[in-house]
Amino acid sequence: MARLCSIVVPPKFLLLLHLATAVIGVDHYTRADFPADFVFGSGTAAPQYEGAAFEDGRTPSIWDTFAHSGRYQINGRHRSGGLQNLYIVVKTHSQKDFAEYADVCFKEFGDRVLHWTTLNEVNVAALGGYDEGTIALGHCSKRSVCAKGDSTTEPYTATQNGKVGLNIYAVGFIPYTNSTQDVMATQRVQDFYIGWVINPLIFGDYPDIVKKRAKTRIPAFTKQESEQIKGSLDFIGVNHYFTVFVKDDPSTKRDIKDFYADLAAELICQMTRRNGTLNDTSRVEYVQAYIGSVLDAVRNGSNTKGYFVWTFLDCLELLDGYGTSFGLYYVDLDDKELKRYQKLSARWYSNFLKGKKGTMPNAITRGPNSDWVIFPREGKKLAVGRSVRS
Repeated sequence: MARLCSIVVPPKFLLLLHLATAVIGVDHYTRADFPADFVFGSGTAAPQYEGAAFEDGRTPSIWDTFAHSGRYQINGRHRSGGLQNLYIVVKTHSQKDFAEYADVCFKEFGDRVLHWTTLNEVNVAALGGYDEGTIALGHCSKRSVCAKGDSTTEPYTATQNGKVGLNIYAVGFIPYTNSTQDVMATQRVQDFYIGWVINPLIFGDYPDIVKKRAKTRIPAFTKQESEQIKGSLDFIGVNHYFTVFVKDDPSTKRDIKDFYADLAAELICQMTRRNGTLNDTSRVEYVQAYIGSVLDAVRNGSNTKGYFVWTFLDCLELLDGYGTSFGLYYVDLDDKELKRYQKLSARWYSNFLKGKKGTMPNAITRGPNSDWVIFPREGKKLAVGRSVRS
C-alpha cells in the first residue's frame, strides 16, 4: 500500500499470488516436478483492468467512482476478447447483499469456478479505504483529504462443489536489526497486518496485541460469532508482494490514534518503478527462483495448492496507480489503442507451463530500425511490434 513503507529505497492449504522481489530456490525443475493437481496461472482483477462502466448493463464500481477524475483504467472489456476473472471482489453494505450476490455467482458459475475468494486483500481495503483515504471508498479522518470517515474506528470494523477462502495482502517482514525491540516489532507488525484478518478465521479471535492496542476501537466477537467464523475457510490466498524491514518506533506521533499509531513501527522497503523495457531479465530470474522455492516448500510438506503470477498484463495498481508495471504483457499507455507487448517473463512462464526446464529464454532485442521488437526464435527473427521506450 502507498503508506506501507515509511521509507522507500528506489532501485521486491494456500493459493499463492505474488509480485517481484528476491528469493533463492531450486535452480532446475519442470512443471512435472509439481503434484499433478497443483494449479498455475496468472492473476488479474476486473476493478483494475476493465473500463466500459456504463456498457452491457454494467454500472460503476466503487473504483470507477473513486478514480473518475483523470485516473482512467485500462479498458480490458473492449480489448481482451472476454477474459474470465479469477477473483471476484465484493464490496457490500450488508450480509444480505453479500449472500444474494454469492448465490447468483454460485448458480451461474459454480459448475466452472472451483475456488472462490470472498474478499481480495481485505486488509488493504480496510487500511487504504477507511484509514488513509488513498483508495476506494476514500474514507479517513482528515477533512482536507476525505469528505467523510473515521480513521480511528472504521479500519477495524469493515451449493456447488467449490471451495471458499479469502485473499490476504502479505509481505515478508524482517527485523531491521537483531535487537529485541526490532524483533518484537516485527512480530507486532505481522499480527497487525496478517493476524488481524487471519487469526479470527483460524482461532476465532484477534491477536492479543491487536486487542490490547486497539482497545474499544476494534469490535469484540461474541462467543457465538467466534465459534461461527473459526475454521470457516477452505483455503488462504497469499498475495505476496515484497520484503520489508521492520524498525521499532515507539515514539511514533500521529494526530490521530489509528492503525499506524497502534503499529508503532517504521517499515523500509525497495520498489521498482514502471519502465518501458521488455527484457525483464531480473523478473525472470526472480520468478524462476520463487517457483523453485515453492517447490522446495511443497516437497517439505507445505500444503500449497497453486501459484499465480501477478499480473497477466499491466493494470491500474490499487496502491500505486500506473507508477509500477507488473504485467507479463506491457501495455503502452501512450497509445490510444493501448497496445500490448509480450515481455521476456511471459515467454519464460509460457515455456515453463509447456513442460520445458525453468531456464532463461533468449532475450528480446530491438530491431535495427528501432521500430520493432525482435524475438530470436528457433534461429529466426520475428518482428512482432513496435519497440517500447521508457
